[in-house]
Amino acid sequence: MKIILTGSLGNIGKPLTQELVQKGHQVTVISSNLEKITSIENLGAIAAIGSLDDEGFLTETFTGADVVYTMVPPNYFAEVDIREYYRKTGIVYKQALKKSGVKRVINLSSYGAHLDKGTGIILGSHYVEQILNELSDVEITHIRPTYFYYNLLNLIDMIKNSGMIFASYGGEKSFEMVSPIDIADAIVNEIEIPSTHRKVRYVSSDELSGNEIASILGTAIGKPDLNWIVVSDDETRKGFLDSGFPELLSNNYVEMFSSLNSGKLAEDYKLNKPTVLGKVKFSDFVNDFVTAYNL
Repeated sequence: MKIILTGSLGNIGKPLTQELVQKGHQVTVISSNLEKITSIENLGAIAAIGSLDDEGFLTETFTGADVVYTMVPPNYFAEVDIREYYRKTGIVYKQALKKSGVKRVINLSSYGAHLDKGTGIILGSHYVEQILNELSDVEITHIRPTYFYYNLLNLIDMIKNSGMIFASYGGEKSFEMVSPIDIADAIVNEIEIPSTHRKVRYVSSDELSGNEIASILGTAIGKPDLNWIVVSDDETRKGFLDSGFPELLSNNYVEMFSSLNSGKLAEDYKLNKPTVLGKVKFSDFVNDFVTAYNL
């Protein structure tokens, strides 16, 4: 099949490209970075360099594809309103897909995207799902992963500076986490199985409490007394603002973490939990965390 991938060679894009090429598909990877051409071609894929803001470029690139994989690349600090950035990107995708005649789309979304308020940044994924669903003659699978393992890498500086983990979620509460490799596997599987008009597929790899995570990571990095301390939303907001985060982005993060802590983010996931979790467990991710911590 002729498959177009957005997202360049990111955490999901690289293993996704590798797996699809190995399976014999013709893969084109869209990137805005000219320096990625060699890396993309070395994986056996075709590089298409252009901007996701450019409807004409996307239309031309999508034309003739059997499947298009859409995602909104993280661009948090470059955008004043991250949710509006998602919405605008979704509209460009919709127009390009419509004009190119593509009939099959795999869209990277997020758990919590079933909610139309109260989820902070994740509301952007809700917007994109709703916008793409307006393409009545296109078969769309929305992939909704849970909390990414690699989000925990953002805690490294905090651990080094304070010797503890402070967050408005976690503690004794468990939450679902996922590896990008398992997300890539799910996308490949969706591409290769018979499609339906509309489908939502949740992807997750493991589930642990914040306290369990702190204990495992602390032992791995030589800090066996590492604790996960749950703090208030106001304290979390102050932490973001003191670190130089814009106010709107800080508020969106606080709202997202609050919905994670309350369980609202995972409501629909728990009703539609995958029968089989991904193969990459938290114990596998620990090695990546230790490597990053020691850099």
